[in-house]
Amino acid sequence: MKTAIVRHILVKEKNLAEQLKKKIHDGADFSRIAMQYSTCNSAKKGGELGEVKKGQMVPVIDKLVFTGAERILHGPVKSQFGFHLVEIKFRMDF
Repeated sequence: MKTAIVRHILVKEKNLAEQLKKKIHDGADFSRIAMQYSTCNSAKKGGELGEVKKGQMVPVIDKLVFTGAERILHGPVKSQFGFHLVEIKFRMDF
C-alpha cells in the first residue's frame, strides 16, 4: 500500500497561492503561512495532513502526491476546492 506524509496550503485564488509560494521560497515558515492563510482544516496543524493513502484525496492532488518529487513545494495546483501548495515530505510503499 502506498502512503505519504504530506502538508499543504489551500486558498481560493491562484494569485494568493503564488504569493505564498514565493514567501515560503524566500524563507517564510510553511506552518505559519498555513495557519494564517489556508482554508483547509489542516491549517490548525500548520498544514500537516499527516499520513495519507493513495486514493484518499481528490484525484489531481492524489496524482501529485504519489508521482511528484519529494521535499519540493509544488503548486499552485487547482482542484474543485481552490488552489493548493503541496509538499510531499516522503512516501512509503508497504
